Amino acid sequence: RALPHGTCPGVGVGGHATHGGFGLSSRAWGLTLDTIVGLDVVLANGSFVHATSTAYPDVYYALRGAAESFGIVTTFYMQTQPAPTSVVQYSFSIPNMFQSASKSATHFLHIQDFARNTSVIDRQLGLGIYLDGQGFSISGTYFGSLDTFNNRIKPELLRTLPAPTSQSVKSLTWIQSLTTLANGQPLQQPTTGYNLHDNFFAKSLVVPTSGPFTQSTLTNYFNYIISTPAPSPWYTILNLYGGLDSQINAKPTSFSAYSDRTALWVLQNYGYTASPTQPFPQSVIPFVEGLSNSITSAQPGTVFPGYGNYVDPTLSAKQAHAAYFDEGTYARLVGIKGAVDPGRVFWNPQAIGNE
Repeated sequence: RALPHGTCPGVGVGGHATHGGFGLSSRAWGLTLDTIVGLDVVLANGSFVHATSTAYPDVYYALRGAAESFGIVTTFYMQTQPAPTSVVQYSFSIPNMFQSASKSATHFLHIQDFARNTSVIDRQLGLGIYLDGQGFSISGTYFGSLDTFNNRIKPELLRTLPAPTSQSVKSLTWIQSLTTLANGQPLQQPTTGYNLHDNFFAKSLVVPTSGPFTQSTLTNYFNYIISTPAPSPWYTILNLYGGLDSQINAKPTSFSAYSDRTALWVLQNYGYTASPTQPFPQSVIPFVEGLSNSITSAQPGTVFPGYGNYVDPTLSAKQAHAAYFDEGTYARLVGIKGAVDPGRVFWNPQAIGNE
């Protein structure tokens, strides 16, 4: 059996599952959060309840999108999927993406057009992009045959792009695929003593299906990367959420407190120190903010929400609420908060109800 989830084995299930939980299988199966059918939770008054769609339904709703403001989840109950018998895993390294901003923008627009091409892809394709000012790669998984990927999907994806400097396309078992995506980390992690850390700052943007990247936006973004010296290592990851029949976007906004069901891309701009023990240079923050601003300033008519699992500590409570929830969802969460945690036992600077 299988679940949709991320690729880093060291990420804790609590935050991952209660604020989204994207993985390369999510376009086929939804977010980790979408698989939750029940939760055992300790509430602010000390009671221990089992929340489902019919028992404590408001608590069940709030925990799937904003759990840290409502309780301590001790057990998750999730609906699994039959694991695929085989998974096509692919990766392409694309050269010369940081020489000409306009050319790079054109290449990225082709990838975006490919992602929305209903004659080529369906929910079975997972796709992500990684770039860091030096390298640019496209990778993902496909729940279909190797022949179909090689003969239909791959040619259209790479059409008009610079020839890859390296590439890999192979068919794996489900477990082999997860192991490969984990980049050498064992899938089973210790419950105590985990000690892999980053010293980092990150910002997220959700690119809506109704407001996809434009040529001018991408040119502005690549211009910023090419012309702005980076004070530390950094990267951007862009994951495809939308496109034909995406099961992430198949759920209505009322399904859970994770209310953004219109995303095309979700990206994370991430600056970090070369070693987690190094002091964090404050100059990283404006550089990373500049990456995000190069996009939002070029599309002033587009509203770019944020992704709650990529926490941005520079946001005020009001800014965080506007980024992570739509107005109707947030209003409902405030009401539930008042009912189950009026004393604000579960608090953080961006908690539900903080203004």
